[in-house]
Amino acid sequence: MEKNLVIIPTYNEKENIENVIKRVVDLKTPFDILVVDDSSPDGTSQIVKELQKSLPQLHLEVRKEKDGLGKAYTHGFKWALQRNYQFIFEMDADLSHNPDDLPKLLDALKNGNDVAIGSRYSHGVNVVNWPMSRVLLSFIASKYARFVTRLPINDATAGFVGYRRIVLETLNLDNIKFKGYGFQIEMKFKAWKKNFKLIEVPIIFTNRVAGESKISANIMGEAVFGILMLRIRSILGRL
Repeated sequence: MEKNLVIIPTYNEKENIENVIKRVVDLKTPFDILVVDDSSPDGTSQIVKELQKSLPQLHLEVRKEKDGLGKAYTHGFKWALQRNYQFIFEMDADLSHNPDDLPKLLDALKNGNDVAIGSRYSHGVNVVNWPMSRVLLSFIASKYARFVTRLPINDATAGFVGYRRIVLETLNLDNIKFKGYGFQIEMKFKAWKKNFKLIEVPIIFTNRVAGESKISANIMGEAVFGILMLRIRSILGRL
């Protein structure tokens, strides 16, 4: 039987973690859940441990330090590859990604695609409750990434993504360099350069209503300059 895993990285998400887990568990399509927590001081991992008592499909990995989104996901990817998961998904803990869209991403993978991207920009701009400055920043960042890398997608910075197992087996996860938005672009770019098939699945992105955003100037700077380095390394054959 094919198994599905949703990886949810967390840092101080006590307001959201129980709700997002229950939303995934309530789906008709079964998904296991792996929470990768960066030693949240607010007790996020303790909430997960309590939920594990009644949810055998819920798993928890606690990392010793806060080391960025990319490192949390690659930790989760390696965990998934050590087990029999065929379809592996990235999803935010704050419900900005609607768990009800997970089956749509899964269907896209089962229909012959290798990477399914929950896209905010494949059909216009589908973002709710973001300030206009944030919308413009994200939209321009995705357009910039597409222009520099030539990636044939509209939402290169999307963080709601599904992978077939073979993609993660093929990419050198130890060679993934970036941590924030840069990580999301790097994963898509390297999968595309390996000739995997990418597809965008339209979603509506809703801004978090609880907890604090982890976006910072450093993360944005990494994305801007990291995209250029990706393109240069690709041209030089050093990906």
